[in-house]
Amino acid sequence: MNRLFYILLTLFVQFLNSCNSGQKTEENTTKLPRIAIAGLAIESSTFSPAQTREEAFHARVADNVFSFYPFLSIDSANRKRAEWFPTLKAHALPGGIVTKEAYESLVNKTLEMLKENLPYDGLFFDIHGAMSVVGIDDPEGDFIIRIREVVGKETIISTCMDLHGNVSWRLAENTDLITCYRMAPHEDALESKQRAVENLLERLESGKGKPAYKAWIPVPILLPGEKTSTRIEPGKSLYAKVDPLTKQEGVIDAAIWIGYAWADEPRNHAVVMATGDDKEQVSQSAEKLAKSFWNVREEFVFVAPTATLKESLDMAIASKNQPFMISDMGDNPTAGGAGDVTWTLQEILARPEFKSENGPSLIYASIPGPELVTKALEVGVGGKIEALAGAAIDDRFAPPIKLSGTIEAIEYGDKHAEIEVVIKTGSIYVIVTKKRKPYHKEVDFTRLGLTPKETDIIIVKIGYLVPELYDMRGDWIMALTPGGVDQDLERIEYKRLKRPIFPLDKDMPDPDLEAKFVPSSDKNQ
Repeated sequence: MNRLFYILLTLFVQFLNSCNSGQKTEENTTKLPRIAIAGLAIESSTFSPAQTREEAFHARVADNVFSFYPFLSIDSANRKRAEWFPTLKAHALPGGIVTKEAYESLVNKTLEMLKENLPYDGLFFDIHGAMSVVGIDDPEGDFIIRIREVVGKETIISTCMDLHGNVSWRLAENTDLITCYRMAPHEDALESKQRAVENLLERLESGKGKPAYKAWIPVPILLPGEKTSTRIEPGKSLYAKVDPLTKQEGVIDAAIWIGYAWADEPRNHAVVMATGDDKEQVSQSAEKLAKSFWNVREEFVFVAPTATLKESLDMAIASKNQPFMISDMGDNPTAGGAGDVTWTLQEILARPEFKSENGPSLIYASIPGPELVTKALEVGVGGKIEALAGAAIDDRFAPPIKLSGTIEAIEYGDKHAEIEVVIKTGSIYVIVTKKRKPYHKEVDFTRLGLTPKETDIIIVKIGYLVPELYDMRGDWIMALTPGGVDQDLERIEYKRLKRPIFPLDKDMPDPDLEAKFVPSSDKNQ
């Protein structure tokens, strides 16, 4: 009897073990990859006196990070393909150099959050690539090295960047997969980020892991974005070459970075990269793009006609095409300008055509003036006001400007401006903000009671027009105005760029555009 009992007990234990084993096998086969998300994004002009502080980044943390990515919404297919660990993602308006304190605070918060959920199979690194920080060269390269120190070398990092970012050798070393936008204006920004995430998921799910090869080619070209739009040639055809190369067997991705023109660092120049598992295809793809870029370097022109501000105003006043858009390019806050240069507004106010209420209607967007805004709140809509605005940060070209007129509107709650005030002086509507803000959409104007489509002239601190303004334009010219993002690069006193570089050194010899293979992130020291 005892013997029978032990036999039955042994069989029962074996049965339980086999059940547990089966359960573990099932768990192993359904285990999802663990993927973290992190990133900081800003363009920083080192030629602007402005500095960018932490609050400008509007950081989102933990699950709030998902709101940046519709392709990772809670019911999306991609969300279900991995176990996600968003840490900190922050995006600031382009501006001046980032303070060391702001950078260290944001980076350290990210690293502490990464430590909470180790280990990770992958990490989505979402950056712009043109951040400058006081006392630090190549901040994105520094950031990714510090991330590597936390997550280790086995984690696959997939990086997505703006095509106006900069790719240093150490950034290329420490990432595994890398891509950038292929359109300027950046209508494909979300598509590019999704591509970076899906490339990462595919490499993890397939077990292929890190790509065998990363080709990196520095191209000694430095051009402003306003000359490299993909709306026109040669940028249109150049970027059209990218996607077909990524369809080749053995190539994961290929990318062209124009680089960022308004920072004085050795890394600031164009770069081409390709990644994949076929050495020959990867190198040939990168070299094809680099040589294509170099061969058309002299063909890049501004995306729209350019002129002095006086010439631009003369044309706009004479035009019957409404609204006539003028880009106030030198102080473009979406390229890194301080956004408070008053020179253009000073010139407009001096024109006799706008002195009368019956003159050509003109909207000026915009000028920061916190003291004027405070006074306007006391006076109220419909009241008269006289106060100073602008040039609190960048007064190199003109002093603070005195605005006298009627308060047409006061609006609260904008993420960037916080408070907006419209002052009418003569036939000019000046938008004054508590903090700087870009005006890129029709609703930015209509919420202030303005009618942009029925206005004769609209002057915006911008470079090339973003899609909504572009579609709204009756005509358009880009004014070569002064500021922290001067479009005439030959007027800028660069001291630290790698030379020679086109167009600063127009007669330079042809560069070496042979692919340089970057060591895998788990092999570099």
